[in-house]
Amino acid sequence: MARADKQAAVAEITGSFSDAAGAVLTEYRGLTVKQLQDLRRSLGENASYAVVKNTLAKIAAKEAGIESFDELLSGPTAIAFITGDVVEAAKGLRDFAKANPALVIKGGVLDGKALDPAEIAKLADLESREVLMGKLAGAMLASLSQAVYLLNAPLAQAARLAGALQAKAAEDPSILAGGAGTPVAAEEAPVETEAPTDEAPAEEAAPEEPAAEVASDEGETAEA
Repeated sequence: MARADKQAAVAEITGSFSDAAGAVLTEYRGLTVKQLQDLRRSLGENASYAVVKNTLAKIAAKEAGIESFDELLSGPTAIAFITGDVVEAAKGLRDFAKANPALVIKGGVLDGKALDPAEIAKLADLESREVLMGKLAGAMLASLSQAVYLLNAPLAQAARLAGALQAKAAEDPSILAGGAGTPVAAEEAPVETEAPTDEAPAEEAAPEEPAAEVASDEGETAEA
């Protein structure tokens, strides 16, 4: 390979390391071209899978600040550069390796931290970002529903009271006029006019004596 081509290849691999959230180093000895194509399809948008030359990959890894790949870069090598969901990519590699034992996961790196095959397997056992986001959204909706219920509870009670009052008023309209089931007119007492307290009461006329007794008195006076 010409020097310019090597430099271009190193720059491309270095860029893949830099742009990816993580990378998984694999040995693909024994896999057919079709199987490699199937592996790329199974990874989808979560990772790109590229066959690399070990010498160029070592240079590119160092330029990208990765030191943990030196001992692993031996034999036919291909690297899965993870650009999407890390857990989904790990699951894809693990499941493909189970179905195709020729694919050997040798190690990897995630956010600058070196990972061994066991750690990558544990990563594959985690729930995917989609599942976790779904659970988080479900929990948030449940909490929101509870909050809405608590906020609306007093309003609902008020609405029930208003409905009961409306039904009662339909049976007895006097309730809306301020009564308690009795017509308003019956509750209103007639207004009495009282005489002022500072005026003396009128003197009562003395009862008239019978006429016979008056005459008798006059007769006795004349005789005297």
